[in-house]
Amino acid sequence: MVRAGTVTFGPMKWAAFAEAAPELATLAERRFAENRLGLLGTLRRDGSPRNSPVEVFFVDGEPLLGMMWRSKKALDLIRDPRLVLHSATSNPDGSEGDVKLYGRAIDVLDPVTRERYADVLEERLDWRPEEPFHLFAMDIQSAGYVAFGKEPVAMRWNETDGFARLPHPDD
Repeated sequence: MVRAGTVTFGPMKWAAFAEAAPELATLAERRFAENRLGLLGTLRRDGSPRNSPVEVFFVDGEPLLGMMWRSKKALDLIRDPRLVLHSATSNPDGSEGDVKLYGRAIDVLDPVTRERYADVLEERLDWRPEEPFHLFAMDIQSAGYVAFGKEPVAMRWNETDGFARLPHPDD
């Protein structure tokens, strides 16, 4: 079990999301793998939004967000686990695609998962985080993807309505 704040969650949900929306999950994995960077939206204590960069690493098929101990964004998530994770966009034409994942942060306390996360960072970055650090998984509740240019596409998924291709804004 893992928890966010005082709420206990069951198993992490990326696999269920990937099963329900495989094309969208594959695009999300690709976008985060391309540059590792995401923009994390959290809620401050006063309810105002905070937008912070975060590196996204897939560890054993699960996207994990590591953060410095007691960082503002980590404290936001411990207090209120609601989040949005947006793939970093680096070109203005939008052809690389734009992923947004909405859900809740899950505070990963399991020592085996934390060790695997540290192993992956050491392998990929030649750097290993030292305890203490914050580590979060995500309970994905909805997601979207849009790309512009030669291959425009728009799609979304949520727990209630499932997966759908959407009319593209350029159509």
